[in-house]
Amino acid sequence: MRRLPLIAGCVLLAAGVPARADAPPAQALAKPPAPALPKPVAAALAAIREGDLRADLTFLTSDALRGRMSLEPGDDAAIAWIAAEFAKAGLQPAAHDAAGQPSWFQPVPLIEYRPDAKASFLVLGGGSGGEKRFAPPEFAGGYRDDVDLTAPLVFAGYGITVPGLGYDDYRGIDAKGRIALVFDHEPQEDDAASRFNGAGNTRHATARVKALNAQAHGAVAVIILPEPNRKHLSNAERSKRIGGSITRTPPLPVQARADDELHIPVLTLTDPVTQALFAAAGLDAGALQAEIDRDLAPHGAAMATPPLRIHLENSERRHGTSYNVAALLPGSDPALAGETLIVSGHHDHDGSTEGGAHIWHGADDNASGTVGVVALARSFAAMPVRPKRSILFTVFAAEERGLLGAYAMAAHPLRPLATTRAQINFDMIGRNETASAQTDGLITIPADTTNRLNLIGAPYSPDFNAVIHAANRSVGLDLDDRFDRDNVLNVFFRSDQFPFVLHDIPAFWFFTGFHPDYHHETDTAEKINYAKMARILRLSGTTLWTLGTSATVPAFVPDPGGVKP
Repeated sequence: MRRLPLIAGCVLLAAGVPARADAPPAQALAKPPAPALPKPVAAALAAIREGDLRADLTFLTSDALRGRMSLEPGDDAAIAWIAAEFAKAGLQPAAHDAAGQPSWFQPVPLIEYRPDAKASFLVLGGGSGGEKRFAPPEFAGGYRDDVDLTAPLVFAGYGITVPGLGYDDYRGIDAKGRIALVFDHEPQEDDAASRFNGAGNTRHATARVKALNAQAHGAVAVIILPEPNRKHLSNAERSKRIGGSITRTPPLPVQARADDELHIPVLTLTDPVTQALFAAAGLDAGALQAEIDRDLAPHGAAMATPPLRIHLENSERRHGTSYNVAALLPGSDPALAGETLIVSGHHDHDGSTEGGAHIWHGADDNASGTVGVVALARSFAAMPVRPKRSILFTVFAAEERGLLGAYAMAAHPLRPLATTRAQINFDMIGRNETASAQTDGLITIPADTTNRLNLIGAPYSPDFNAVIHAANRSVGLDLDDRFDRDNVLNVFFRSDQFPFVLHDIPAFWFFTGFHPDYHHETDTAEKINYAKMARILRLSGTTLWTLGTSATVPAFVPDPGGVKP
């Protein structure tokens, strides 16, 4: 791979030159000075005012918007406000309507449904051990349509296929027409030297990627198993710790993209049901996990059990459409304006109870990110000079329901993904990180987080990381990368940058961390640290200007490895 001179503090890859995983990390280079911004650019970023951020955020979190639940009137009001602000700033609509006319709105068709726990069940039928029947909460999950299928089981390890790492859990097994059982997370996750990004999660660790891989191998359903040898909480156990809207009664409805690429059901099991299935096959799940972790070789096999019946019913189901809101700042260089930088957040939250007695205001999550995108859009639109590359300002729909708007745009991009060079995603950029039930005993939180910003995404683009750090020399935030080494909270794939990482786009999530108000009614506007939020936006603006004007672009590392001892 041809290496290029230092530009804006890092070695960057020429546009159009493919990335290589063995590229030397940019952070190993000498620390560069802060980029010198043109005076009009610096002035526009300095003009981001705390009072404006407060006013916008107070509106989005007002009782009138009722917690901005996707497909509800309050979120529709937020969508309309974002579009109006983009228009007032003088940006261009980035989408098109059904008639082909420019539009601020990219439709995200959704199906909303409520799983019927009383009518749904699993049955491992017949055999010498008799029939075994399981019902929620012994398993969790659902599907946008009612399901009744019976198929044999196949164990597929962690359900991961990564040619670049020479790893394939499906090697030597036939999953076609079967229900795939796969462990959650990924092998060797507590080994800092693991080829799977050391002790941090990779993009292969999430349930959606595992489900798409199972589907590609012909499976008719996938069941995610809690790892028997895990040293962390299961996802179900972790979610219960959050409380608030996560544990509402009745539960929040589930939403799915109507045109989702994934079209098989995905379930998760509890430990006792996992043990029962493996015992019925005469297998030891813990021993199988240990074998895979030891040698990174496939240990999948057809399960010598009767077929499993999956019966899922929904008590309610409706169609609706939410919208990604997208605006374009065209680049100034005809040769580079076709390339895109994305700035994103999400506008939805968890709504309210009927009558509005309880409202989940979502000030930090994610009115802060929405306001951040709008503030930067205004700032860049007001500059008398423009970056060479184009900037796509996007506020996604239905993030709380599963990153649905981001997945929709990644599947139906408004600008070509092949020439999308980087993404900065804002999700919770307004608070100081403090201990909470979700994080107690699981992560270490620094004593003082009043000036701290968590950066998530560096293993996949050290070049991009170096640009951010160089930009920060003029801002002075405390930058923290510890969530890139996390395999407990699954932070890496919990926000809207992740669908774009799946398409090999360098992407960072800017995140100020969890706190006790996360997904609670108490996440309100008066608790936002507006001064810190303004600094984060100045860092972002400086980074965008650097990326938008550099002769080169960040490289993407497809399969980051761990730190060698």
